[in-house]
Amino acid sequence: MHPGATMSLHFTENTEKSAFLPYQTAQKIPFSSDKLPEIFNKFSVKPGSLKAEMMKNTITECEQPAIEGEEKYCATSLESMIDYSISKLGKVDQAVSTEVEKQTPMQKYTIAAGVQKMTDDKAVVCHKQNYAYAVFYCHKSETTRAYMVPLEGADGTKAKAVAVCHTDTSAWNPKHLAFQVLKVEPGTIPVCHFLPRDHIVWVPK
Repeated sequence: MHPGATMSLHFTENTEKSAFLPYQTAQKIPFSSDKLPEIFNKFSVKPGSLKAEMMKNTITECEQPAIEGEEKYCATSLESMIDYSISKLGKVDQAVSTEVEKQTPMQKYTIAAGVQKMTDDKAVVCHKQNYAYAVFYCHKSETTRAYMVPLEGADGTKAKAVAVCHTDTSAWNPKHLAFQVLKVEPGTIPVCHFLPRDHIVWVPK
């Protein structure tokens, strides 16, 4: 996260445009793998279709146990995402996400001056999932640091990207893509990555 460093990045618009349901509505709709036929029927999704498989995968991921040192929750409404973040962080200072002037192809970006550390070791990170309506996979770890990183693309495009660094990866799956790319073992080095545009980091006061 040092000014002057360069890397190839691709900030895209997510094709998943699903919106949040009102809290009361979301609470009445089942969200579990044993209710999939009912869910598919309610949203007119054909079993076996690509959308059905994506929805099934989202629920399966939400039902899997959290890794050691992490707490997780799948928010099916904006209110439930806010409530979860407050319950884990106490008072929430802000919710931030990556901002890019325009969509660009894969290109070189340079880190500009002004990298801002938003939190030391505690944040709630929420990832947009593929589903019939807006669902966010949120997780909180005591070993997560968040930064706001100013970037400038080779074509002049400016971005303010949220970067998340995981300082303790000892409990991660050794087959995790990050370890394959970096050619390291779990728990040896911090793993940092930029968040896509529709993912959110909640930062404590």
